[in-house]
Amino acid sequence: MSAARELRKVAGVLVTGAETPIGEMLIRSLLADERVGHVLAVGYRPPEESLPFAHARRLTYVQVDLVRERRTHDLLFGPARDLGVEVVIHTAMARSAAAEGKRIHALNVDATRSLIQLCERHPTIRRFVLRSYADVYSVAHDLPILIAEDHPLNLSSGAPQWIRDRVEADLYACVQMGLSRLQILVLRMAEVLAPGTGSQLFDYLESPVCFRPMGYDPMINFISLKDSTAALEAAVHTDAQGVFNIGGADTLPLSMCIDKWGRLGIPVPGSWMTPLYRWRRRFRGHDFRYGMNRRRFHYSGVLDGRRARSVLGYTPSNPISWPTS
Repeated sequence: MSAARELRKVAGVLVTGAETPIGEMLIRSLLADERVGHVLAVGYRPPEESLPFAHARRLTYVQVDLVRERRTHDLLFGPARDLGVEVVIHTAMARSAAAEGKRIHALNVDATRSLIQLCERHPTIRRFVLRSYADVYSVAHDLPILIAEDHPLNLSSGAPQWIRDRVEADLYACVQMGLSRLQILVLRMAEVLAPGTGSQLFDYLESPVCFRPMGYDPMINFISLKDSTAALEAAVHTDAQGVFNIGGADTLPLSMCIDKWGRLGIPVPGSWMTPLYRWRRRFRGHDFRYGMNRRRFHYSGVLDGRRARSVLGYTPSNPISWPTS
């Protein structure tokens, strides 16, 4: 990368999902980046409930319900235009697998569609970055373990809404790449193993005892908050567009993950898993759903991050902080 390209200034970056762990860390990183002029943080809650530093210099926080298209329009053609925002990073999606229904679909899918459509006719915005998920990929015994960007997606109508919505939003952004004047990047991230991120496996590991299906020990890749932030920030400064797999620094068997988290892993017959974790949700209020994770508890799937490394310059370098390491 040339020095001129490396030092190119970005007048403003808009970040949705400011109240999430990824949103907050990304905003902190962008504020420390001298190449970024201003950060427009967008959250669902008031600033005092979202960002402890909401009044920092070079930061503007706006409370917006992205489900309301008129509010999104006023955001983009108001504060975003006034600040000369050039890049939008969209991270706001429902984080709980228990969140279902029309309003959740509106947040996950309709808001993404609306943002892209409005950005296409915006006077200053030139790039749209969607934080997508590795969960959009299909994992099966007859598919490659190493997942490239052209790997089949999970298009099953029987998939839970959490998956279907993410696949739909991802596909809409991908289709627009060939039709829009925007530079559109879709970053399909490995699971962020951290609280507040909606990680199914973080919730799974919250139990002192972790059951897993007998006879299976799949390889799983995790990404840290620091690396997920680094990948999103790299997307701010690239001239490329397209789909990129964003893997993490940790790839390990499920059994080792349980051990490194300091939990007791117990193999049980696969038919026991669904009722066991249904009872756990009912009596303990947890979010993990075995049905949603069954395939990856049987079959390995690891993101191939070569394209992100060669095009974005992203290489995972911040491993998970395992409690027993």
